[in-house]
Amino acid sequence: MTQSLTYQQMGTAARGQAHALFAQTMGYVAATAALFALGAWLGRDLTGGAGIIAFIAAFAALIGMRAAARRSAQLTVGLLGVFGLLIGLAVAPVLAYYASMDPRALWQAGGATALFIAAFGAAGYATRRDLTAIARACFWALLALIAAGLILVFVHIHGADLVYSVLGLVIFAGFTMFDFQRLRTSQDAASAPFLAASIFLDVLNVFLFFLAIFSGPQGAER
Repeated sequence: MTQSLTYQQMGTAARGQAHALFAQTMGYVAATAALFALGAWLGRDLTGGAGIIAFIAAFAALIGMRAAARRSAQLTVGLLGVFGLLIGLAVAPVLAYYASMDPRALWQAGGATALFIAAFGAAGYATRRDLTAIARACFWALLALIAAGLILVFVHIHGADLVYSVLGLVIFAGFTMFDFQRLRTSQDAASAPFLAASIFLDVLNVFLFFLAIFSGPQGAER
């Protein structure tokens, strides 16, 4: 009887830790998204060159989080916030362009992204199957997609942009499921900023792929 109660208490404690990590991580995601929005607003008049510099600085902050994790949890969270602000500045010229040319696409992409992340995030959080192999396959598929994107800069293929965006969504569906599964299985509270960064990048990439779809020629015909 005592042993049964001990197992029950351990299970309750584990669920409590999982719920606390989920809440903390999603809080970080929300804060990063808010700083991203602020950066996008502040950088709405930036040029493309300034956006590239901000993009490089944003990923420097992301890399710096790894080193900061050994020293200070507060510094790690601070760098996550810096990353969100800088990536907002980096994407600002793109968002400003779409806002001036097709503002409806921004709202449609935002709504589609929310539904996409909710669906695949819930699937990943609930599944008991190990998704590590899927994440590994998505990583290599993403590298191939990036290479294809570089080729498409120089070679025009009719309909390739739509195919590129759809494949990107398929890849980030896998990443989203994997990241939310990690969120469920992780027992380390210190991992919250890193999980938040991964989930935020999933959200951002899905949003940009949807934005390309809704603002493209096929979206203009709707």
